[in-house]
Parts: sequence; structure tokens; C-alpha cells
Amino acid sequence: MQNKINIVSEKRTDNDIRMEFSPATHLIEQSAYHYTLQERETPNLYRNLFDYESVPKVSFNHRFVPLQMPERIYITDTTFRDGQQSTSPFTVEQIVHLYKLLHKLGGPNGIIRQSEFFVYTEKDRRALEECMALGYDFPEVTSWIRASEGDFELVKSLGIRETGILVSCSDYHIYKKMGLTRKSAMDKYLGIVKNVLDRGIRPRCHFEDITRADFYGFVVPFAEALRKLGDEAGIPVKIRACDTMGYGVTYPGAALPRSVPGIVYGLSHYAGIEPDQLEWHGHNDFYKVVTNASTAWLYGCGSVNCAMLGIGERTGNCPLEAMAIEYASLRGTTDGMDLSVITEIARYFEDVIGYEIPPRTPFVGRNFNVTRAGIHADGLLKDEEIYNIFDTAKILNRPATVAVDSHSGLAGIAHWINGYFRIAGTPDAVDKRAPIVAAVKAMVDAEYAAGRNTVMGDDELETMLRSADFDEYERLSHIHLKRGGDK
Repeated sequence: MQNKINIVSEKRTDNDIRMEFSPATHLIEQSAYHYTLQERETPNLYRNLFDYESVPKVSFNHRFVPLQMPERIYITDTTFRDGQQSTSPFTVEQIVHLYKLLHKLGGPNGIIRQSEFFVYTEKDRRALEECMALGYDFPEVTSWIRASEGDFELVKSLGIRETGILVSCSDYHIYKKMGLTRKSAMDKYLGIVKNVLDRGIRPRCHFEDITRADFYGFVVPFAEALRKLGDEAGIPVKIRACDTMGYGVTYPGAALPRSVPGIVYGLSHYAGIEPDQLEWHGHNDFYKVVTNASTAWLYGCGSVNCAMLGIGERTGNCPLEAMAIEYASLRGTTDGMDLSVITEIARYFEDVIGYEIPPRTPFVGRNFNVTRAGIHADGLLKDEEIYNIFDTAKILNRPATVAVDSHSGLAGIAHWINGYFRIAGTPDAVDKRAPIVAAVKAMVDAEYAAGRNTVMGDDELETMLRSADFDEYERLSHIHLKRGGDK
């Protein structure tokens, strides 16, 4: 690969545009303009977009940036930090078990690259230490700390190599929350990061509220200053672009500060942040969290930060399981991930932790691949591919099923029998015209004729099946046991 070639005038000034050869596009590009901190007496709150009394507006400037998918992309996890802030606290045992599942899901190539932990309480530290003691390379255990000397020393003593540091970057936070100016905030942040670097720890700077921040007046000059600090220390500084309120949009030609492509491209192109040092962290306030994360990958972000099941502040973080599927979709391979662990994670949350997953949640909800309509059940019975998104039994260990109610018909009941006894697609599969199917349907119809309005449960249907034809029920149960079933 050809090395970068700087092409500048002989007497360059700070106002000159730097030109360099890009190994990604194999073109000479205007690689960066020089942006300096723009101090203000009053905050820029983008009131034309965020007037607070109406739905936030999306503006367009019709500027487009190129796709720049990195050579390597990863998922990072915040379940035990941001995620845990929105649920009942996990026990140490639960954290360790979930961490093991993350390791199993991420596979030998470490697609789930890191997981961040709190370090404040004895329980937090015990969970962190037990996870580190497992000796996994991935996910790497990282932390999140406040800007205090005590926290710096604590992280160092625990042997943690990377820690997150909050560096809020919108004027909402700098002026209104902290009572600072842009310059004083930047000076404070750089001092904190230098203290962390001096201890040999990699800083991960959380650019909070980046989708309401002055991108060229604060974000870019601050990011460039952080990069230079890291260069001087020989320790790269990671930047996490935090869409704290979910304002990010992916529309072509959308303007900053809300443009996800613009933010990611700008941090790379203008501040010189490499993909491996750039991470996206989004929230789902406007239903855009998965699309925004995927777009961040596409435009040059090396990692997207997620939480299992999307738990997190307010509407939650980006669901980790969604990005595992998205990775496979964009790359055409799982790269060693075991996607069936997604189902293990969901069951553990519900059965052990007691967390209720909304039933229609993609990939993990009880009903995500369950059909009720009789006409759909008939299609599933003829060929599951007609109404199932992919082979959910093979990929997620979640066979497609049918919920039996007044609309299921013969096909729905036949599909339930075949799914329940795990004989779908085998010579033993029951046809919708079988007498036992008609007998069970008659019992189901009688229930709804009597006023029932809820879905039939598996136990109820099994009782009906046994009553309709005990010999056939025994035969099906025997086949199921031979196939390794748990009945």
C-alpha cells in the first residue's frame, strides 16, 4: 500500500489547506482544514433546531461525505455501566455469568471487543476482578471514572488498561450544567486526560451530547488536541461520540450537528482520529439507535457501543444483539460469533434476573418469530422460509412457532404440534389434514365460542392433544425423546 504523501506549499501557514494522498481512495485529497477553538460569551444552543417547545427539527445543507467502512469493525459493551443504571442492580454472579456469555457470543476473534464496568463500590470491584480473573482476551475489561485523583489511582491499582472519562462537549453542558466556558472546559478536560496518560492508562473520552455540540467551534479542535496529547505520550486517545439524547440522523445531506455521517467523517477527516480510536454510543429516544450505529460503522467508526437487550438510560442504548446481526449482514460472515448465545442471554435475563423483555422485540422477544394468523401458519407449514426472517432455529436456536388462538386454523395447530415436538421438516411431521389436528381444533374453537380471548398456552394444548388421541400423543412424545427432547 502506498504511503501517505503530504503535498503542501513551501511556506505553509496555519491557513493553508493540507493535501495528502489517501490510501483508501487512491486520490490526492484536501485532508484537513485547521479549526481552532471558538470561544463564546453565551452558549450556542441551536435554538433553530432545539427550541424545546416543539419536536426537534432536522436541517439539511446537501453536503455529502463518502462511505469509509473500516477494515476492522467491532462491538463494545456498556451493559454493566450505562445499561445497569436503568435496571435493578445485577449481583456479582449475574455480572460474571453475563460477561461469560459476552465472551462466548463474541467468539475467538473478539468481535465484542470490550466491556466497561463501574469501580465505585465493593460489589463493582469484586465483579470486575472476577471477570478479569477469567483471563479472557475479549471482551477487554475497561472502566468509567470521574475526574478525580482517587479514581485514577484506583483504576491503576486494579490493572485496568483503559478507562472512560466524561468530557461533555455541547454548550448545554459546558455553560448551563458546569458553568464553564469552552476554553475553560477544554483546559480542564486536557488536564484530566494528561493525568490519565501519565499513569500509562488509555483514556476513552466520552464526548457527551455531541449531536447538540458546535462541531467546528469545539468538537474538532478539542479532538485534535486530544490526538496530539496521545501522540506525545505514545498512548492513543480514544474518542467515543455520544449521541446522548438520540438526536442523530442518517439522512443524506443532513446538516451538523445532527448528521451521523458528518460527525464520524469530520472526526476522522478534520481531527485525524483513526477508526480504531473512534467509537459511537447512541440512545434510542427517536427510534434511530440501530440505524445510527450501523451508519457510524459505514462512515469510518471502528466500534459501536451497545448494551445487552438495549437496556440503558431513558429509551436505552443500542441493543448489542441487533449489532451482532447487523455485523453479519454487513460483512457476510459472523467472523466466529456464536449468534445462538443471543437466545441464552435473553433467557438468562428473563429466567434468572427477572427482566421482562417486550414480547415483540426482534431476535429476543417471545413473539419475534411467532405467527398467529392462520394464512401465515399455512405458509409456514408448507415452507418456513415464506414467513420466517432466516433460519432462526439454526442461527439463534429459536425455531419459528405459531401461537394458537381463534384465528390459527388447522395449519396453525399442525405447525404448533410440529414445533412443540420438534418434528417440523421430518417424515414424522403432522399434516394439517390429520384427524388429531381436526380434533384439537374443535376443542380450541369451543374455548373461543365460550368467550375466551387469550392465546392458548402450550400446557393447555398438550392436554387437549392427549385427550384427542392419547396413542398419537404418546407416539409424538416418544419421537421427541428419541431426538433429544426434554419431555
